[in-house]
Amino acid sequence: MPTDYDILVLGAGQAGLSAAYHLRRRGLRPEHDFLVVDHAPGPGGAWQFRWPTLTLSTVNRVHDLPGMEFAETLPPGSASAPAATAVPRYYERYEQRFDLRVHRPVTVSVVCDRAPELAVETDTAGTLRVRGLMNATGTWEHPFVPHYPGAGTFRGRQLHTHDYRTPGEFAGQHVVVVGAGISAVQLLDEISTVAGTTWVSRTEPRFRETPFTPEDGRAAVARVEDRVRRGLPPGSVVSVTGLPLDDRLRAARARGVLDWHPMFSAIEPNGVRWADGRTQRADVILWATGFRSALDHLAPLRLRGPGGGITMDGRLATRVAADPRIHLIGYGPSASTVGANRAGGAAAAELTEYLGIGRKR
Repeated sequence: MPTDYDILVLGAGQAGLSAAYHLRRRGLRPEHDFLVVDHAPGPGGAWQFRWPTLTLSTVNRVHDLPGMEFAETLPPGSASAPAATAVPRYYERYEQRFDLRVHRPVTVSVVCDRAPELAVETDTAGTLRVRGLMNATGTWEHPFVPHYPGAGTFRGRQLHTHDYRTPGEFAGQHVVVVGAGISAVQLLDEISTVAGTTWVSRTEPRFRETPFTPEDGRAAVARVEDRVRRGLPPGSVVSVTGLPLDDRLRAARARGVLDWHPMFSAIEPNGVRWADGRTQRADVILWATGFRSALDHLAPLRLRGPGGGITMDGRLATRVAADPRIHLIGYGPSASTVGANRAGGAAAAELTEYLGIGRKR
């Protein structure tokens, strides 16, 4: 049967838009040679779902997409603008400028091997037959909550960063914040202004007083890249770089908010309990415990190894070693806005050359 498209780009966040841009630069035509689909209702990737209090002044840097600066879409004095509106506006204008023709909402349920093609089953576009897949589904749809004894007995509220909206909803309560990443300390700082807080995590957080340099970034990415090239699950970049201690967090530390405790051993109906018998009453447990790559739709391809990771190769570790028809962008070392940009270009080059299509650049 005829192929519907040479390449399907799955996901229209930073990684997917970068990939689509580079495919166009190589002479491929959207809706003819390649198709971009995204399951979200509008442009913006996961940014459109972020909590309203996350502003451009508190978010990690949003790197420019190739060919168009973020600043072009920002009005004066935009530092306080919610990231959930500013970044989607940028992505929308980017899609329009480069005529990327993203189809949404389209949800991919499963990808199967129909050699030499891939069969991609969707909810609204039927089954697409493609020669190559650039998967850019990110992590937002897969919030991770670890299992702890007694979790089902807790009488209060449990939620994940994924579901957080504003600190006001916790006013007057006591919130246990679980996690040692950037989101954990940002939300801990916010919530502590209206509620009592207890901060716990499995590993002790490590703050860095010195600025984060490009060399630090390259070293962190190199460690994650080494893991995925060996078939291990991607590690956390923050575990390598440490938490940047900015003025806001210094003020939180001065208020006593950054009083860290080791992880509790069990959850009880009215709070949490440590192994030594200490307890903490709690109304809310906020799991700021990160996300996992949203790759369930690729399960039939059996790409994961015994340790749960996917062995990657290629110039920037975007190509699935076991199946060069598939590139994972925004996975592992490319799971950042700057990493996604570079990965989109590298994956576009390697996949088009493998398929023998497009022009070299």
